[in-house]
Amino acid sequence: MTAEPTAADQTVPAHHRDDIQGLRAVAVLLVLAYHAGVPGVRGGFVGVDVFFVISGFLITGLVVREVERTGRLDLRRFYARRIRRLLPATAVVLVGTVVLTAVALPVTRWESVLRDVVASALYVVNWRLAAQSVDYLASEQASSPVQHFWSLAVEEQFYVVWPLVVIAVVALHRRLGWTLRRALAVGLALIAVPSLWWSAHHTASSPAQAYFVTTTRLWELAAGAFLVLVLHRLRGLPASLARGLGWLGLGGIAVSALVYTSATPFPGLAALLPVLSTVAVLAAGSRPHAGGAGGAGWFLTWRPMRQVGDLSYSLYLWHWPLVVVGTAVFAGEDGRLWWVVGVLLVCTSVVPAWLTHVVVERPVHGARQFLRGPVVLATLLTCTLVPVAGAVALQLDLDRRTERSAAVPAGEALGALALGEEPTTSPAGEAPARLGPTTPDVTRAVDDNSAVYTDGCHQDQEQTEPVSCTYGVPGAATKVALVGDSHAAQWQPALEAVAVARGWQLDTYTKSACSFFDVDVLIGDPAAPYTSCSGWNEEVSEVLTTGGYGIVFTSGSNRYTMQEDGGTLTGAAADEALARSYARSWTVLTDAGVDVVALANTPWVGIDVPECLAVNPSDPAGCAADRDEALTASGAEQAVAARLAPAAHLVDLNDWICPRATCSPVIGGVITFRDSHHLTATYSRSLSPFLDADLVRQGVVDG
Repeated sequence: MTAEPTAADQTVPAHHRDDIQGLRAVAVLLVLAYHAGVPGVRGGFVGVDVFFVISGFLITGLVVREVERTGRLDLRRFYARRIRRLLPATAVVLVGTVVLTAVALPVTRWESVLRDVVASALYVVNWRLAAQSVDYLASEQASSPVQHFWSLAVEEQFYVVWPLVVIAVVALHRRLGWTLRRALAVGLALIAVPSLWWSAHHTASSPAQAYFVTTTRLWELAAGAFLVLVLHRLRGLPASLARGLGWLGLGGIAVSALVYTSATPFPGLAALLPVLSTVAVLAAGSRPHAGGAGGAGWFLTWRPMRQVGDLSYSLYLWHWPLVVVGTAVFAGEDGRLWWVVGVLLVCTSVVPAWLTHVVVERPVHGARQFLRGPVVLATLLTCTLVPVAGAVALQLDLDRRTERSAAVPAGEALGALALGEEPTTSPAGEAPARLGPTTPDVTRAVDDNSAVYTDGCHQDQEQTEPVSCTYGVPGAATKVALVGDSHAAQWQPALEAVAVARGWQLDTYTKSACSFFDVDVLIGDPAAPYTSCSGWNEEVSEVLTTGGYGIVFTSGSNRYTMQEDGGTLTGAAADEALARSYARSWTVLTDAGVDVVALANTPWVGIDVPECLAVNPSDPAGCAADRDEALTASGAEQAVAARLAPAAHLVDLNDWICPRATCSPVIGGVITFRDSHHLTATYSRSLSPFLDADLVRQGVVDG
């Protein structure tokens, strides 16, 4: 789970409150410690929730005061101030991130990062990340250096909508005869209550996606907004009560930061603790002289805290790109960054953060000309288009590099065919001395996917009703099917070639992180029941038994968290349960007269092959995994299941994937894996003759 604080709006309430700057410091320090990997701060991601509440509080305070003072809300001025406050610094950081990407990240990551930069400049990156979070293809991708912009996107979307809601409420309250604050309270309730319900529901069903989407976060901004409406009633709080409320709020934030972990279902109801705690701190600070000795305000208004709070926006913007780049450069073999190095990187980010604050934020914030219409429009266009232009320029450079790489022509890219009939003794199975031209090109290998992805029929984790695509010879007398998770989907290119050669119709039924089995599994971080997988499997099994299929091909990953009798299975018990589940599902089909062909799980090499090749073009052997370790990591559940369901057939082509003592990253001019455990579509296609030959050998088809 990643969690970043948002760019809390820097506009102050009618009377400047130093305690809010200190509260910003608390939030940003928690997030920085979390991202640096400081031991003990496992829930530092709650800093984002603190920032959401602060932003809702400050923005609504501005809006309410203006409406109460003038009877209307000047939308042009409101949006101009938001643009002036937020966009210049974000544009600088986005451009800086493009430069860092070009200098420090492997070319295999450029395209994805550049798309993220464009989405960040348009403030929709949270929806892009939400879509990726439920994509099993993206489950092992490295973090984007602009991933933290998701929270800015949530806030900007709130800033676009909330003033329009206020204008509607102003018009309505006059007709109904309500006070403005009462009408706004009703409007907030209509936003907050459904958002909180959806946050709890969506977090339980799709926690990874729920983390990023705006709809699960609106209630947090609304909590800060609601406080504004009752603030006048809190100014008379007894000093002792205000002090206790402030410390209670800080304590709640601290508890959530220290007790919560990536396994905590979040946001959901768990977000209530940091959100309500932040409301308590803000409420305590509303009392005059709240910063006196003994109260939380005394700590929050301490000069070092205020200084960190002043720098919080720029510090937040800069720290994450440096952590991501530092991870790419300094991470250990497990891909993780030692927390001490993480702290040093975060401390280093103070330098560009301070420069951005002094050179960009301060001058722009104090310049009234930035509120004029033409200047506002120019600022908006410049701050949006310059980062986009930088991303496009780097993308064009990537395209030129790809063209110059002179990839092996498709007809000359032999892949597994270079190994012949005796793969384990073929010299073609050895890693090349240097990386020459390949198909796909190393910069494009990550996107060399099965057609089920590009055709839109590999289902995500939300969908239950089966969706299929047809390949081979549509309408042919013989119908075959492919079913399973992404480890099944990778076989579609090979099976399509076989289907075309034999005149079959090939239908695919594949779903992210959902193999063809009948066991209940957990998914996500935090883990939650994968109910759509269970429902999908029931429906797919019915389709396969009644759909007139002669052969069903299936495969699947061994990386599943399973439940049985209410408990979570681990180790050998989990392996055995997975094998039994496969066997039961296959037997349902064989009992119905359908031939089942299980494709042995492919090796799990544990190395991002394209990225490794991009970094080490002079030493491809350094990107070759140990065969025995890779096969052990991929498991033997299909082989065990085939013994439990003897009517099924097992096809094992791993000798043509890892033919020697190590798994070469390039065979026959073709990159074998597009990540650490999925075959490239090109290499999968090259396996089709050997797949067909094994089907003949086992009597599944005629020779």
